[in-house]
Amino acid sequence: MKILVCGKGGSGKSTVTALLAKSMADKGYNVLVVDSDESNFGLHRQLGLELPEDFMNFLGGKKTLIEKMMGAMKKGEKPELFEENWNIADIPRPYVATNGNIKMVSVGKIHDFGEGCACPMGALAKHFLKNISTGSRDFVLVDTEAGVEHFGRGVEEGCDLILMVLDPSYESIRLSEKVAELCDRAGKKLHFIFNKVDGSGRTAMLGAVGEERVLSIIPPSDELFQAGLAGREFEVFLPEIEFIVGSLISGESS
Repeated sequence: MKILVCGKGGSGKSTVTALLAKSMADKGYNVLVVDSDESNFGLHRQLGLELPEDFMNFLGGKKTLIEKMMGAMKKGEKPELFEENWNIADIPRPYVATNGNIKMVSVGKIHDFGEGCACPMGALAKHFLKNISTGSRDFVLVDTEAGVEHFGRGVEEGCDLILMVLDPSYESIRLSEKVAELCDRAGKKLHFIFNKVDGSGRTAMLGAVGEERVLSIIPPSDELFQAGLAGREFEVFLPEIEFIVGSLISGESS
């Protein structure tokens, strides 16, 4: 199964992605985490990994991808940026980092001032996800950039399920309406995960977005906060994450 995790900036997308990956791996599943957020430099630390080389370098780097995209546009064609048909185990080193049952690929990062937009990374993420095959013991988790730009790029096309992380904020609630609309148009199943929510915030948010799409509600965790602040590998047990993973494994959420 391929699962895309989205949400507003600061909602906890990377945190939830890392916790899900750790829980799935602990249960013996093979997990590929695809970091498609060009400005996130912390997810690998949460997974206990070193940041691998940008995957776009395997295809010649950002400049080459831009040239392919521009060439296809001039011909009125869709660019084919990644045409391999791989299983998770086929991803070559040094473009994958490994910690036990967890593997991580970083599509690409912004490294230099004035290097240009992240459009090639988004386009590559779309093609990569469509061409990665998964077996019954495999999960692919995609950590996206903040907002909804990835919907415009069509990154969701290769995914089976969308998880949106909401924090207790007006922006999250409003964004959830747009994400629900986009998922309905794309024909993708969507679930909400409330993060850092308890007490009156829980009641208010359930009243704002309804309960039918809410898969789990994760309360604030000082242990998790401290680990994230220090850039330490997550070794935190949360029953709410275990519930989500159980639902995904059993197929109840799909």
